[in-house]
Amino acid sequence: MTEKPNLDPNFNPFKARPKKGTSIKKVIAVISGKGGVGKSTVAALLASHAQKAGFQTGLIDGDIVGPSMGQLFDVHTAAFGDEAGIQPYVTPSGLKLITSNMLVETETTPILWRGALITNAVKQFYTDVVWGKLDLMVIDMPPGTGDIALTVFQSLPIDGIIVVTTPQDLVSMIVSKAIEMANKMNVPMLGLIENMSYLDCEECGHRHYPFGQSKLNELADKYGLPVIAQLPIIPLFNQLADEGRIEAIDSEDFKWLVESILAD
Repeated sequence: MTEKPNLDPNFNPFKARPKKGTSIKKVIAVISGKGGVGKSTVAALLASHAQKAGFQTGLIDGDIVGPSMGQLFDVHTAAFGDEAGIQPYVTPSGLKLITSNMLVETETTPILWRGALITNAVKQFYTDVVWGKLDLMVIDMPPGTGDIALTVFQSLPIDGIIVVTTPQDLVSMIVSKAIEMANKMNVPMLGLIENMSYLDCEECGHRHYPFGQSKLNELADKYGLPVIAQLPIIPLFNQLADEGRIEAIDSEDFKWLVESILAD
């Protein structure tokens, strides 16, 4: 009989510790119940807005087999290390990041690793990278409630979780699983972000709901969570992200989010 994973939040056989000299004030994980909801974009925008607001920020692309940060930040260089450890990529704004695309021969080379290697990679991004002094570390989690999520929640000092969803009923149902997993792990929930919530048409002047009317408030009420933001579809933002210029995006929603997270 297969042994069930230990969900006790106090069970921590492999406590992850960053490199000596590293100081990280807050660690925020961005999660979703499934892929395709824009979770990585939300994580990238949170990190970039924090950095532009004057907070030294690090970003871990925890979606090892489906990394997005290389494309979003126009990172096309391999990771390198020295006697101090693995050096993160530093963007024009000063944001430090690490992604698995920096570890393979080419950007299209698939990550053909088994579960244990993938799980350990996320921990090593935290422990082996030379992060220095950070005000905030953002971890873009892979979708779902699998091994990586369990390992990260048990072994890293997560200060809060942001859950990303979209207006579809199916997504909300799946996100509920992610919320309940976090609750079982006793990891603090900061709230919900609904992505692709609506589209304001410049030509007709009307607001459209491509994925249907939002039911986010019902989900938030069910779990007693705040609604952080309902983000619109903005074609210019999508274009900038596709071009690797996500740091050029300026969003009032994320400015407010940074202030609320790092107010103290």
